[in-house]
Amino acid sequence: MENNNNLIAKSSGLKTKDYIAYAMGDVGCCLVFSLVASVLQTFYTDVLILNPLFVMLIFVIARVWDAINDPMMGRICDVTKPTKWGKYRHWFIWGGIPLAASAILMFAKFPGLVVENTATIGAYIFAGVTYIIFGMLYTMVQIPYGSLASVVTLDEKERTKLSVFRSVGSTLGSLPVMVLQMVMFDENKAVKYNVLIIGVIIMAVLSLAALIYAFYGNVERVKIEPKVRQKGDTKKAVKNALTNRSLLAIAVAGMLLLAGQMFTQSYYTYLIRQYFGRKGIWISLPTILTYVPMAILMCFTPKLVRKFGKKEITAVGMVIAAVCNFAMFFLQFLPRDIALYGFMGLCFISGFGLNLFALQVWAMATDAIDDVEVKTGSKESGTAYSVFMFFRKMGQVISAVAVNGALVSFGYFASASSDFTFTESQLSMMFNLATLIPAVMFGIMALVLFFWYPLSKQKVAELQDAKEKRLEEAEKTI
Repeated sequence: MENNNNLIAKSSGLKTKDYIAYAMGDVGCCLVFSLVASVLQTFYTDVLILNPLFVMLIFVIARVWDAINDPMMGRICDVTKPTKWGKYRHWFIWGGIPLAASAILMFAKFPGLVVENTATIGAYIFAGVTYIIFGMLYTMVQIPYGSLASVVTLDEKERTKLSVFRSVGSTLGSLPVMVLQMVMFDENKAVKYNVLIIGVIIMAVLSLAALIYAFYGNVERVKIEPKVRQKGDTKKAVKNALTNRSLLAIAVAGMLLLAGQMFTQSYYTYLIRQYFGRKGIWISLPTILTYVPMAILMCFTPKLVRKFGKKEITAVGMVIAAVCNFAMFFLQFLPRDIALYGFMGLCFISGFGLNLFALQVWAMATDAIDDVEVKTGSKESGTAYSVFMFFRKMGQVISAVAVNGALVSFGYFASASSDFTFTESQLSMMFNLATLIPAVMFGIMALVLFFWYPLSKQKVAELQDAKEKRLEEAEKTI
């Protein structure tokens, strides 16, 4: 086993600069994805004046296409011969440039798309096409980036730290959109489009710069030969991933995490403006307060993982988040100004629970992918990761259905959206949905992590030993 540990060590020994370079990959991705998560919904309903039913529909159609597109990109990563830069990181350049361009195009408001404050057929076609193109290009970068962790290091402790840095990178990439949300509305709560599009362009350029940094800064230490193409391999690889309990459970948990995050980030924009009657920093404050605990937890999470295990601390974290969101429901019985401060306080406390999981979700996904490899004897990280990412994208569907379904029920549509007035009963329903939907999502996540996801602290240690044995066997065959 000593020799085996030396084999692991060959791909280990990461330094701070390596963790930063890895984190920059998600900084780049989240700079553009946060636009989709936080302001695209408002752009569609308030600028292009699109019917919320249509917005919901294009999210669903895009995810149906992802069922084909994501595994396809995963297979391309698995079977393509490595370039001189490795198997994955060159996609940061090949996909990053068109991704940045597509993000800007997605928020373009060309003359003729909206006539007399009403969306034209061209606006619907334009929105659908540009959103799907953006999704495909995002997949082109995200699948290789997610697979990169498996070739940066084999050490489980270093992967835990990589997950923390990735989550921090995700948060940093999401900060600019919070600033954009603060300044993109005028005194009448209407969108200032010139401010919005300038913000989008700046974030797209920064996204490309971060991806270029990640391209040059990362090193693929684990050498993987491309898998020889054989008929039926793709179907088999996807089946292996979908039938693996570890991967399926963490994929469902990841799906619900993204659904909850996107729902609150999109829906709170309407909630803060309409229910609480606030604008400016108040619109972004719930998201800011949710992320602040990450700055505290990132210093302690690796130690907590070593003592208790990833599964154990994340499950408890989701209980905290679920309880806090359920407690928000009862704030509606307080005066609205008092409820506002209680709401913000519970967002902050909920953030501690959410971020325990957010900081470890990528490491847990990598553990699950290792579990697939150990149990099937085949290393197809790209395909397995694409399955995980597809489930996360399904979280976007859940969020889109919840947000737009609520808006449709309120009649928030078309030219009336800019000055739509909610009744008190509608505002009450808006608040109920804003609190109970996340509470249910986070509660289900806690159950998944406690009872379905099998990789406890002990199981992860056993998995690490199994990986070492596979390395030793592979070394003997060379």
